[in-house]
Amino acid sequence: MDLYARLEEAASYLRRHTDFAPRTGLILGTGLHGIVDDLQLHMRWDYSLLPHFPTTTVEGHNGALLMGHLAGEPVVVLDGRFHYYEGYSASELTFPTRVLCKLGIERLFISNVAGSTNPAYRAGSVVVVKDHINFQPDNPLRGANDNRLGLRFPDLLRAYDPNLRAAAARQLSHLKQPAHQGVYFGLQGPNLETPAEYRMIQRLGGDLVGMSTVPEVLVANHMGVPVLVTSLVSNECHDTDRLTPTTLEEVLAVAKTGGERMRALWLAMLAELVTERESGDEDT
Repeated sequence: MDLYARLEEAASYLRRHTDFAPRTGLILGTGLHGIVDDLQLHMRWDYSLLPHFPTTTVEGHNGALLMGHLAGEPVVVLDGRFHYYEGYSASELTFPTRVLCKLGIERLFISNVAGSTNPAYRAGSVVVVKDHINFQPDNPLRGANDNRLGLRFPDLLRAYDPNLRAAAARQLSHLKQPAHQGVYFGLQGPNLETPAEYRMIQRLGGDLVGMSTVPEVLVANHMGVPVLVTSLVSNECHDTDRLTPTTLEEVLAVAKTGGERMRALWLAMLAELVTERESGDEDT
């Protein structure tokens, strides 16, 4: 069964069980699932129930697809993502992202936790990603292209949608949070980087470093869906002479506290989308 047929099967399974029509997709990174507490839940499926979905293996990823309303916006949520280091190919780990796009979402919000190689971005800060540098070893677009999904050679000039980034900056200002924007450097993991690698990332122009996100951004752009990525700084790795070991427990602790900032940002952005849509309906 080819990719398009597998996507059709997964999307058809969801449509058989609900007529809910999400307009925004959300992908929740490590420890960042607190926003689902605000969800007016319509339906929930464990990934194990969904055709062709992988299985999450990392602590901090719940492994469920949810539909409902957040701040009045109809959303579909991937509560838990997949990574190359878990043993999946880039095509396999982005399959759920493609399913969200196949459901007809109009935009995709992606979150992650990341190390900061920029001294201006401190632990617990939210950074809006404006670009990436891809050092991951596999590309989800590798192989035969299906023109029903997207172009053979998608352009990434605006991989991180300028309008969504501007909206995020506006809401961060309203929330009295710094409106940081930075470049995400994607590596494969699961090990954290060496001091020499952190210095390389700085010199190549990376502000953040992580082990996810880039493949999801690639397939969303391939399928023509605008993307917003927000990173929560989990650890600072800009001063390589003063580094200390980082543990998963420390990352999850930062995600728990700093994740409230990202939650507030996303809720404000979703509420703004609803307000703009309702104003437009009233005008017409």
